[in-house]
Amino acid sequence: MVALKELLTLELDKLNEEQLKQVSDFIAFLKFRSRNISWQIDKNQMAVLYSEFAQEDRQLAEAGLDEYVELLIQEDLK
Repeated sequence: MVALKELLTLELDKLNEEQLKQVSDFIAFLKFRSRNISWQIDKNQMAVLYSEFAQEDRQLAEAGLDEYVELLIQEDLK
């Protein structure tokens, strides 16, 4: 039995330039698609990160609100 790579090589030898270009484009697509799969977001990991930084985020937001209120008061006094 001929190995898959050998069979593909035989088939590629039969193709014209336009068909080879299409095969090349398809190979590029397969490489791109496999690269994107590794970029998928792990929802469990995001949940862990969210819980780790939730308290710090809340503190920063509350500190920012105090400054914002002070700026509003100063603006009203002008």
